[in-house]
Amino acid sequence: MAKPKPNFSKQNHNSKKKFKKKMKKTSSTPKQNPNRIPLGINKHQKVKKKVDDEKPTTTTTATTTKTKKVEKEEVSFIVSSGPLSASQQLSFFLNQFQSGTGLKLSSLELESYKDSCILKLSDSLGQDAGDLSEHIKSAFGSSWKEELCEPKFVDGKIDPGSPAVLVISTSALRSLELFRSLRPLTAECRAAKLFAKHMKIEEQVSALKSRVNIASGTPSRINKLIDMDALRISRLKLLVFDMHTDAKGYSLLSLPQVSDEFWELYKTQFHHRLVQGNMRICLYGPITERKKRKNAVTEDDN
Repeated sequence: MAKPKPNFSKQNHNSKKKFKKKMKKTSSTPKQNPNRIPLGINKHQKVKKKVDDEKPTTTTTATTTKTKKVEKEEVSFIVSSGPLSASQQLSFFLNQFQSGTGLKLSSLELESYKDSCILKLSDSLGQDAGDLSEHIKSAFGSSWKEELCEPKFVDGKIDPGSPAVLVISTSALRSLELFRSLRPLTAECRAAKLFAKHMKIEEQVSALKSRVNIASGTPSRINKLIDMDALRISRLKLLVFDMHTDAKGYSLLSLPQVSDEFWELYKTQFHHRLVQGNMRICLYGPITERKKRKNAVTEDDN
């Protein structure tokens, strides 16, 4: 009986099929590189795992409220309840002087200041801008015209550009307001505007070459004119400090930058005349003192 011939085509087909299957299996599993160095656990996977571990297992969680203390600054204004005596005004002014200049007056130096340094204003008059001219008239008495309204200067006796009254304010706008309030006096007494707004310093120097009786201005411009020898203080009898305060409670004695200029002007030009008794000062307006204090406030920190 003849032997059947082997089917090589079928055998080759089966072997090819097995080879493909084996190659497919080996390609799905990448070969391990023997020189590969392990890099450790993926950080992002680690963080994610940690966050997942910290997730609450229940939907309701208990919240705790922390409280912390916060210091808040509170500004208060001490206003005189009634008219202050000359002694009280002097004490207030000297305290402000020491605070503003950083100087510490000894007890001996304090004794050199007399209550007569302060002009005590009439209690029957108000202290608004419109009342200033009446207070000045009252300060000089019945001879106010002779003192303030001399029509021309006299050589050797009265210097040009040397007013008898000088009003100092925080700003040009406030100086102009007070200057206009002096019209009952300035109708007869020559007056000068000593502030920078709409006024060139050359014009003011020219105006101060003649007789000046009353002047109103700001610390910065007054100081410049004195340094230029245009404004002189040899005849000065009354120095008016405007105590008007702004919305934040600052006045001529405490307003940042302006107060620095004012105290420098006062210390270098006027202080010695006050101690010698050659002039008086007037604190015009309500006397207030700006005080700061810190309060501890508790706040919830959720």
